[in-house]
Amino acid sequence: LTEDEDIQRMLRGSLFRKIKSRGIPRERLFRLQEDGATVCFEGGFRRARAQQSFSVMHIEGVREGHQSEGLRKYGATFPERHCFTLVFKGKRKNLDLAARGEEDARHWVQGLTKLMGRLQAMSQPEKLDQYPFWIHGVLQRADRNKDNKMSFREVKSMLRMINIDMDDVYAYKLFKECDRSGDERLEGRELEEFCRRLLRRPELEELFGHYSGEDHVLSAEELRDFLRDQGEDASLRQARAVIRTYELNEKARQQDLMMLDGFMMYLLSAAGDILNQEHTKVHQDMSQPLCHYFISSSHNTYLTRNQIGGTSSTEAYVRALMAGCRCVELDCWEGSDGEPVVYHGHTLTSKILFRDVIESIRDYAFKQSPYPVILSLENHCGLEQQATMAQHMKAILGDMLLTQPLEVQDPHDLPSPEQLKGKVLVKGKKLPELWHEPRGCTSLPDPEEEEGEEEEEEEEEKLQERSRRRVRGSPRAVVLGDHGVLAKDASQVAPELSAVVVYCQAVPFPGLAHALRHPRPCEMSSFSERKARKLIKEAG
Repeated sequence: LTEDEDIQRMLRGSLFRKIKSRGIPRERLFRLQEDGATVCFEGGFRRARAQQSFSVMHIEGVREGHQSEGLRKYGATFPERHCFTLVFKGKRKNLDLAARGEEDARHWVQGLTKLMGRLQAMSQPEKLDQYPFWIHGVLQRADRNKDNKMSFREVKSMLRMINIDMDDVYAYKLFKECDRSGDERLEGRELEEFCRRLLRRPELEELFGHYSGEDHVLSAEELRDFLRDQGEDASLRQARAVIRTYELNEKARQQDLMMLDGFMMYLLSAAGDILNQEHTKVHQDMSQPLCHYFISSSHNTYLTRNQIGGTSSTEAYVRALMAGCRCVELDCWEGSDGEPVVYHGHTLTSKILFRDVIESIRDYAFKQSPYPVILSLENHCGLEQQATMAQHMKAILGDMLLTQPLEVQDPHDLPSPEQLKGKVLVKGKKLPELWHEPRGCTSLPDPEEEEGEEEEEEEEEKLQERSRRRVRGSPRAVVLGDHGVLAKDASQVAPELSAVVVYCQAVPFPGLAHALRHPRPCEMSSFSERKARKLIKEAG
C-alpha cells in the first residue's frame, strides 16, 4: 500500500482542525506512521508538544461530511466535504476533523478505509510480523524524555496508546517485579519482560503443560489428542496443518512441533474460537412470524452514561444499531418551539430533538443488519407534538416506515423478519379504526400503563402528581401541553401517530386465558420482571 496515493499523503501528514464543543479549534498535524497502523497528532493547548496517537485497528468506521452529532452541532462553519469523523471501538469518543480542503479529507477517508480493510484481512502471523514495528513506535512515543528508559508514568502512557485499560495497582505490581535494577525505570530486557507479562495467560499455559508434558513442546500426536478432547474429529493430518499455520518458530514448524506461543496463537484465532464461524452470519430460518424470535433490544437507548445526569446523544442510537440492536427506545416529551424532545424525564439528563434521532435511525438502521427495526415510543407528548412526531417519521424515513399491513400477509399471523427487511416499525398505542379521523375523538378507554414500564412509570407519575398539585396551590390544576390537553395522559393519542402503529400495538395485558382464547397477533404487552415471574409461577 506504500505506493498508494492516499497512503502517501497520509505518510506526509495533513493539517486538520479537531472540532469540539468548546473553544476555537486550531490546526494540528496528523501523520500516518511507517508501521501503517498508527496515526500521530499534536495534543491540545495544555499539552501543546505532547504527541497523541491512535491505532487504525481501533477504528470502527469512518464517516464523511457532517455525519456525527459533534459536526452537526459545532462544525457547521466548515464545508461538509472538508469534514469527516473517526468512530472508535469501545468507549473512546468520536474524533471529528475538518481539513483545509476537500482533497485532504478525501485522501484520509479513502486511505483509512483501505488500511482498515488490510488490517482486518491480515492473518495472525502477518499481524505478528507488524508487531515489532508497531510496538517500537509506541515505545518511542511514550518515552517522553528520550532516555531509552520507561518510568511508571511513561508505562501508563504506553498502555493507553495500545488501548489496554489496566488497574494502576496491578500495573505497578508488574512494573516493580520487572524493575531488577530498582531505579524505578524499565530498560532493555526489563521492558521486554514487562511486555511479555502483559500478554501472559496462565490458564492457557497450564493447559499447554498438561498436554505437552515435561519437554513443554506439543507433538502433532499430542495436539491431536487435545483437539479430540475438545470434541473435534481431528486426525494427525489436521493437527499438522494447525502447526504449520500457527507455529511461529520455524525449526519447530519443520519438525511438526508446537511451542506455547504457537498454541496460544491457535487458541486465540478464529479457528480456535468456541463460536462456530458459520454462525457469525445469519444461519437461522428467518421466515417465521416475528414473535417467534428473540429481538436484540435497547433500554433508554439515548443515554451515553448514567440514567440520572448522563448525556443524551444521537450517537448512542448509532452505536446501538451498529451493534446489531433491532429495537430502540425513544422517551418522547414536549419540547420548545413545537419540537418534541427525547430524554429521561424528571432527571438531569440532556435533551435531544426527536427529529435528529429519527435522522440518525434512517442513516444507520440497516447498515449492520437488513432485518426490521422497532421504534419503541414512550409517549409523554400532547396531541400537537404527537402529530409532529408522526410527520417527522413519515418525512424522514419515507418508504422505510411501515404504515400499512403487508398485502400478502395472513391476518392471523405476524409477518416474518424476511418479509419486513428494510422496514421500520413503530411500537405504540393505537386508536380503534372508527376513531382515525384527523382531530376526531382521541381518548382511549382509560387503560393502565404498559406493564413493562410500570415500575419506572410509577415513580414518574408520583413526581408529576406532586408538580401538578404545586401549580397555583390547587389540587385541580393540571399541566397543559401546547394543544390544551394534559401533556402526560396515556389515554390521549393523536390519530396521526396512531396511524403509523401497525404490527406493534401496545395494550394492557388482558390475562393469559383471554389472550389464548382471542389471539390478536398485532397486539403486544410488556411486563416488569416481577409480573413475568408471577405469571410463570401461577400459570407457567
